[in-house]
Amino acid sequence: MKIIGLLSDFGLRDSYVSEMKVVILSMCAEATMVDISHEIRKFDVRMGAFVLASAARFFPKGSIFLAVVDPGVGSERASLIVESERSLYVGPDNGLLMMSALREGLRGVYKIDSHRYVKESVSATFHGRDVFARVAGELAMGALPCTIGSQFPDYVDPGFREPIVEGNSASGEVVHVDDFGNIVTNIDALHVERIGLSGRRSASLMIGRRRLKAPFVRTYVEIPEGTVGCLIGSHGFLEIATNRGDASRTVQAKPGSKVTVRA
Repeated sequence: MKIIGLLSDFGLRDSYVSEMKVVILSMCAEATMVDISHEIRKFDVRMGAFVLASAARFFPKGSIFLAVVDPGVGSERASLIVESERSLYVGPDNGLLMMSALREGLRGVYKIDSHRYVKESVSATFHGRDVFARVAGELAMGALPCTIGSQFPDYVDPGFREPIVEGNSASGEVVHVDDFGNIVTNIDALHVERIGLSGRRSASLMIGRRRLKAPFVRTYVEIPEGTVGCLIGSHGFLEIATNRGDASRTVQAKPGSKVTVRA
């Protein structure tokens, strides 16, 4: 049994997701598909990368991920298979796959053979079905990435994947605002430990141009109501939150906003 995780910005109103699944099943009937999310904001590669990286670490080793948030579909952007120490990723070369793959340990990046997969019968606007789903199906059947594509060192490396740590501060950015208004950064628990924040009761934050002192807590309920606090969320990243409120509105933060935390 091969597990394939699916992520896209397609939504579920149209037939796009089911078409990808049918292509995969036509090639590997034993595949088990898990929908990570199909409600990524349209064209929001940063959100897709974060949600993919958050979910992938809970999948068993050897899983395959098909991820499509692809505003450049039909352009000259490459189509990739990315191999990490744990997983295989299939999708567009726009940074979507790399946050998760680099977190797991990168083994190789392969550009999918355009002569084999991009033919006249392939839709210029739906590579998710006509290219990526076919590739995911072949990988599920045991094909090696090197038989489908060639080594590709010039992949897009997302600038939002790695914070800068200097002394007692870590600088990164907002990668996601969840439905509760919690602000999720790309600063993870290891960065927090490196700057000496672990074990402290408060942190100094700068979000955009706004500076504030925030309690550093373990759970949301520990944040005094009406104030902004920070904590390591369930996916291992530093979050800025309010207790039963919308922190993103309180501090006027959105994906891409710069964040610095100091111990």
